[in-house]
Amino acid sequence: MTAASALRASAVSVDLDFFRANGYVVVPSQIPEALLDDAIDAIWKFGELDPDDPQTWYQTPERANGLPELNGAGMVELYHHPALWATRQWPYVHATFSTLWQTEALWVSIDRCNFNPPNRGDATFEGFIHWDIDTSVKPLPFGMQGFLSLSDCPAGSGGFQCVPALYAQLDEWTASQPTDRDPFRPDLAGFNVVEVPTRKGDLLVWNSLLPHGTSANTSSTPRLAQYLSMAPAYPKDTAMRDWRIDAWLHRKSPEGDAFPGDPRRWERLHGTTAALTPLGRKLLGLDPWQGEMADDRAEPYDEKEGRQLGAPGFSR
Repeated sequence: MTAASALRASAVSVDLDFFRANGYVVVPSQIPEALLDDAIDAIWKFGELDPDDPQTWYQTPERANGLPELNGAGMVELYHHPALWATRQWPYVHATFSTLWQTEALWVSIDRCNFNPPNRGDATFEGFIHWDIDTSVKPLPFGMQGFLSLSDCPAGSGGFQCVPALYAQLDEWTASQPTDRDPFRPDLAGFNVVEVPTRKGDLLVWNSLLPHGTSANTSSTPRLAQYLSMAPAYPKDTAMRDWRIDAWLHRKSPEGDAFPGDPRRWERLHGTTAALTPLGRKLLGLDPWQGEMADDRAEPYDEKEGRQLGAPGFSR
């Protein structure tokens, strides 16, 4: 880590011991309220949702998600609104991931949002727990995932849930499981699922080996979030870099089972390509980091699966 990134990271409160022990950490908000409100407004407008009319909150997506557990989970196929890029390139967010990865040479994920409305009689979502990575791969891939909370989200309001105890025992647990186990959906017998409360503006980051998911919303208000993560830049993968730049420039969504996209193609047809700061250009891959080299921790692109092995949001 350079002196400049160390100086930035010094202002970030990240409990690294808790992160290592539990597989996740909540970093208190230091993002301007105006940026958060712009992202919130973008989600409401993109989804044609009215904050004052709950009847508009329960629209059925025109395309099913290729991951069954994500159907009904409130995934919003919005990726490139300028408000989302504004939070992605906010220095505090980069400093947080720099602290966790111990490098400033990072690329940011191109990922979507979440709008999880309260359960009601004809529209219920019970929540899920899964891994986005294949936990049968050896050695196990390492990655980080995260989201920016865009609403206050106490327990019971449809936010993040996880299984820290299984994460802590993953090697032993895996060795005790049948060889034909589902490597993406764990058997939770004997483990407690923990709901993690967040406040508007908090950044929650988790290790991809942590079993996690979205919880049922039994409150009276919707949960809003922007999925956001970073990983070491991997300039050696020129195809990935070129895809990222093209996706930003032409407002394209990732491909693959987990990303059905917007059938209206609203961003492609009507959106605006976001302006990037000097930091944002590096986080996209448009400009190189000083002294940038391929980081061995950056997961190679997996052609068979059509996605990074380490975490979602970096696929093409």
